[in-house]
Amino acid sequence: MSGLDVVILAAGAGKRMYSTLPKVLHKLAGKPLLQHVLDTAQCLLPSQICIVYGHGGELVRSALDDPSLVWIEQAQRLGTGHALKQALPVLRADEATLVLFGDVPLVKSETLELLVRQAHTNCLALLTVKLNDPTGYGRIVRDAVTGDIRAIVEEKDANTAQRAINEINTGIMLLPNKFLSDWLARLDNANNQGEYYLTDIVAMAVKDGIRVISASPANSWESSGVNNKLQLAELERIYQRNYANKLMLQGVMLADPARIDIRGRLNCGSDVEIDINCLFEGNVELGDRVKIQANCVLRDVAIADGTVVSAFTLIEHTTIGQNCRIGPYARIRPGTYLDQDVHIGNFVEIKNSQIAAGSKVNHLSYIGDSQIGRNVNVGAGTITCNYDGAHKHRTIIEDNVFIGSDCQLIAPVKVARGATIGAGSTITRDAPAEQLSLSRSRQTSIPNWKRPKKDHT
Repeated sequence: MSGLDVVILAAGAGKRMYSTLPKVLHKLAGKPLLQHVLDTAQCLLPSQICIVYGHGGELVRSALDDPSLVWIEQAQRLGTGHALKQALPVLRADEATLVLFGDVPLVKSETLELLVRQAHTNCLALLTVKLNDPTGYGRIVRDAVTGDIRAIVEEKDANTAQRAINEINTGIMLLPNKFLSDWLARLDNANNQGEYYLTDIVAMAVKDGIRVISASPANSWESSGVNNKLQLAELERIYQRNYANKLMLQGVMLADPARIDIRGRLNCGSDVEIDINCLFEGNVELGDRVKIQANCVLRDVAIADGTVVSAFTLIEHTTIGQNCRIGPYARIRPGTYLDQDVHIGNFVEIKNSQIAAGSKVNHLSYIGDSQIGRNVNVGAGTITCNYDGAHKHRTIIEDNVFIGSDCQLIAPVKVARGATIGAGSTITRDAPAEQLSLSRSRQTSIPNWKRPKKDHT
């Protein structure tokens, strides 16, 4: 929004996290808390976004490698008022500043838009919420007659009557920049914490005749912050349940919405079914009638219509065609492309390989750095030996090849169209088309040989 600066306060040490990682870099749904806030702020299309950082500053800056951000250091952490004062030199006098917090990740852009729309350059706007238990939060003090906001009182400084108020300050506020310099200069730290509270500006605005208005989010959890690992886990569950609800309203069948995790973006077609304990990371696209059975992990994957992924399967950075059958207990690694009607069975690993339509690798095999044609059958226990200790090499298997069980294909090697590889073979040279190739030593039996026995004496 034109005329809007955003300042995200992210300098806190987060001592209650008991971690060397800065609090704002702890992850919710696979993404740092601060990144959630930044993504929401960017939806508002502000003139600029400033991040006030302090504890673990270089880690925070490197985690959010965005050249459009304005970074401001708060060397001494003396409260929220002091933090905003550090940003004052870059704020534009004819605009308004939206103050957000790097540890409040779930606030919605629609909520912030509501707050911004209600405000203008001659008023101060607060995001407030009513809680059944307001313990620990600053209370909104209103005029008993008019209902106008008069001040915000932090709980540690509140009297008994003020502590009984259940409308609390979320900390998120919209401030007219033309008054900020004066207000911030007038802040003092005469309170129990010895800090400069940004909330003291509210009483100043009232005294100066500036109207203080408020808006509230649709859900109280939007304003919930993270101070410890327990609160982080609680917000994680809220996020995941909200995402699950959205999927189900779009027609996705979830076996149990409490047992799914999305750490990125999941787009589903019609009649998609997802069983319990599945994890989706990055960007995942599921076509129509895709079924994901229990305990699967999908990371940056596109799966076309009608494919079934059986239980305990891991798929990463892969594109899978229509009507494939994957798993159970399969691992599909980055760089893989499976065409339609491909079968990848139990305990099969595929890496950086392309497999054409109708081919099958059904049991206990490793296929790496390979190009497999149409209607190929790869027998159980087959390995493409792609690594010579220094370099990776490719294996080419053309259409209609049959590879028997327990074979090793020593790359680089090519198995030509229609060839058959006999079970137990180690193939070191190209196999010609339409022929049987095999490598075996003569079977030998040793007479009078006795199997060793344990000594039970």
